[in-house]
Amino acid sequence: MSNWLKSGAPWIWLTGGAVSISLLSVMGLILLIGWKGLSFFWPAPLYQWQTQDGDILIGQLYAKEDVPISHLREMKVKLPQDVEDKGLVSRLSIKVANRELYTSDFISLLEFQVHQVTTPANWAVIERNRDGDFYGQPIEYRDANGNVEKDIRQAMTSGLAYAEVVRSEIDRLITEDIEVVSNKLENLRLEKRRRELNNKLDEAFLTRYQKEFSTQTEQLIKVEAQVDGLRHQLQNQVLVVKDMSGQRVEITLENILDIWFPNQMSTMDKFAHWGKQVWKFLSDAPRESNSEGGVFPAMFGTVLLVLIMSIIVMPLGVIAAIYLHEYARNTLLTRIIRVAVINLAGVPSIVYGVFGLGFFVYTLGSSIDQIFYAERLPAPTFGTPGLLWSALTLAVLTLPVVIVSTEEGLTRIPSSVRHGSLALGATQFETMWRIVLPMASPAIITGLILAVARAAGEVAPLMLVGVVKLASNLPVDGQFPYLHLERKFMHLGFHIYDVGFQTTNIEAARPLVYATSFLLVTVIISLNLTAISIRNNLREKYRTLGQD
Repeated sequence: MSNWLKSGAPWIWLTGGAVSISLLSVMGLILLIGWKGLSFFWPAPLYQWQTQDGDILIGQLYAKEDVPISHLREMKVKLPQDVEDKGLVSRLSIKVANRELYTSDFISLLEFQVHQVTTPANWAVIERNRDGDFYGQPIEYRDANGNVEKDIRQAMTSGLAYAEVVRSEIDRLITEDIEVVSNKLENLRLEKRRRELNNKLDEAFLTRYQKEFSTQTEQLIKVEAQVDGLRHQLQNQVLVVKDMSGQRVEITLENILDIWFPNQMSTMDKFAHWGKQVWKFLSDAPRESNSEGGVFPAMFGTVLLVLIMSIIVMPLGVIAAIYLHEYARNTLLTRIIRVAVINLAGVPSIVYGVFGLGFFVYTLGSSIDQIFYAERLPAPTFGTPGLLWSALTLAVLTLPVVIVSTEEGLTRIPSSVRHGSLALGATQFETMWRIVLPMASPAIITGLILAVARAAGEVAPLMLVGVVKLASNLPVDGQFPYLHLERKFMHLGFHIYDVGFQTTNIEAARPLVYATSFLLVTVIISLNLTAISIRNNLREKYRTLGQD
């Protein structure tokens, strides 16, 4: 035993065990988050309960937990005699939806307060644009002419397909016509303002301005009338449903996104519906104060921010590391700079956010507005938080990581490689560009991986320099210059914070927190795996360099 202890084998086993436990813990956490999030999109059945008072409840069983009898006694809850002898009682959290009819989405009842649990047929879950889901039994469908359709399901299927076409046309008109005309009107206004500032406002321009302004305004009114007409077509088609209290409710086709009957779906139907809902979560925009809908703008903003940050931080970090290691002498100043770079890696991220707000936004951005966008003032263009300043702030935040990783990679390259290149007549720059940097590229990519891993999950600094709860437009569109760095954007990390703590219906939105968290982890892992793949290819490509 003593020889075994002296050999160091126990420490090897302890180290391997610690690594295994850590990996299993991380994998377990990711799987738990994924299960909690992705199971939300599974079509849960609708149950029917009857209360002690004879009322009918219809909804989905959201959660079930055990409550000690002692707690119920303290709350002075009247308990039946057969329940008094038990130590625990189950409490049911039932999602009844229909929030415009009831005071809350959820009802909490003790298990002995309800009985006769059934799964009623012909009850549907109706996904709506506003007011969340609706649980009801369809009893009538009226088309645009007021005619009552006999086959409700067939009529709803045709109506939803028609609504999808109409919504696509509305989106096209808004994107291709209304936004284009609005941009032309804004450019006319800015040109007039620019001429006023330069004292070049003449009669010829005013005549042309009034003519173009009138033309574009008429075009805008015409397109808006087309959009209103399309929306009116959807408003004329109505689905009449009965809720659990027997009340008739009319829901216009404009407000219906989807409808399904969970109690009559087969397993394959449920899998198909689950895939459809996951795709909508990834591709749609959020609704209802971010508590419903998708997360595409947040996912797009996160990936775009990381890409722009990487483009900015990599050249700066690599150039700084090359200068410190290859060109700067080992003086007191360079040693202080290295210590400062290492210490900057430990500065709290919110401090970088305050720096970005003060320097990039209020100083640099305001100066850009005064020089290049004077006609837009007092409305700021770059003098307000936006995508560019967020990327620069994260670049400053992750710059120490790239510098340290690159300098460590340069240190591992043997001096004999540099000397051999110089002896063959190459200049120092040629040696650096053709020999040293290719050999150090795996270490450079490692720095990028670490930078991406930290930057993708940062939220605190972004709250000061660009991220918002809901962005009306993506930073990328079909209008010149196509990539709008001055715009605000959405971010998955901030979206998680907003849905989890700021939404008005936290209980209903909680599953979206898990789903968005799992998506953020997936995005970070995907970005890191891409960088790791590039690093491994470079390492294999330059493996023979420097070997004797």
